[in-house]
Amino acid sequence: MQRGASGQLQTSVAGGESVRAFVPHELPPEPPPAIVGPRARLHEQALLACGRLDAVTSLLPEPDLFLYAYVRREALVSSQIEGTQSSLSDLLLFELEEVPGVPFDDVTEVSNYIAALEHGLSRLREGFPLSNRLLREMHGRLLAGGRGTDKQAGDFRRSQNWIGGTRPGNAHHVPPPPAELEGSMAALERFLHDDQLPFSALVKAALAHVQFETIHPFLDGNGRIGRLLIALVLHHEGVLRQPLLYLSLYFKQHREEYYRLLDVTREQGDWEAWLDFFLEGVLTTANGAVDTAHRLQALFQQDAAEIHSLGRAAANTLRVFDGFRARPLASISDLAARTGMPFPTAARAVAALEKLGTVQEITGRSRNRIYAYSKYIDILQEGAEPL
Repeated sequence: MQRGASGQLQTSVAGGESVRAFVPHELPPEPPPAIVGPRARLHEQALLACGRLDAVTSLLPEPDLFLYAYVRREALVSSQIEGTQSSLSDLLLFELEEVPGVPFDDVTEVSNYIAALEHGLSRLREGFPLSNRLLREMHGRLLAGGRGTDKQAGDFRRSQNWIGGTRPGNAHHVPPPPAELEGSMAALERFLHDDQLPFSALVKAALAHVQFETIHPFLDGNGRIGRLLIALVLHHEGVLRQPLLYLSLYFKQHREEYYRLLDVTREQGDWEAWLDFFLEGVLTTANGAVDTAHRLQALFQQDAAEIHSLGRAAANTLRVFDGFRARPLASISDLAARTGMPFPTAARAVAALEKLGTVQEITGRSRNRIYAYSKYIDILQEGAEPL
């Protein structure tokens, strides 16, 4: 299907030079993307996979544990795409607030990503609309502290930005000039709230993501907010009750194709090629999340069964084990505080878990020791290693 470019070039002045900025046409594309043939089957498979993910998380005994862990993996991967080098252990140590020496700027960015996501979801659950105001609020949290404080946190940009190159004049992509930005973002917001469109939530999320990345409304953090927008749309539209579908890992694993298809969509209007890629990503990611949930549940059941064999010590050891399931990296003082146990009791339970091989001490110190539920961390860490 031939559409031509999905926007138009507009000459403006930035940095004292004349540049050609790309101003996207309003969504939806004209004509609308065709969901037929193999694409329709892929679309149906992706929706069914989202349904399975929604069902499996509701059947887990403690879905909040899975949500806690999965959100942190997403935060790591999405931030790694932007160049951070934090690991999951770095983030867990940072959250423990007891361990100096964690790479502060990188891990702060990951922690801010979690704060931005949690703020967005909390606002949606309060009945606040999925809107530009909400995106700006999330952006403010994303860039709070760390390296983003000088990048107009919480506000749309008031100057020209660009992607690739050293200046707008030699850039790979120049988003709309500031004078066009408000109108482009207002049109995107109208699209998100248009209930008359013949699109599923998956298609709406796919189109909105490209449009947001094309507009690039912030001076920094556009990639991370653009990826969060996908999760927000799917949650807002009722596809998933819990925000558990994140495409950052898929985009990271296929980043060259991801960036190529963004260009193809802008330059040729080939929204179908982008949709094929996006729907395949949804299918792969949802199935992967279901598999991870099952693997974690099997791990927990297997390790709990071994603890039950401890006899009289089993009850307290299980309570501490539950503390590791909630946060797979912990100190004895942290576990004592969270379980309400006396420190010596918690210490004996940790020693029992260490003897079983369930947890391992990771500092090598004689005091202020930190223990890791390594098998749990290893499952979460798959694909989330720094680039």
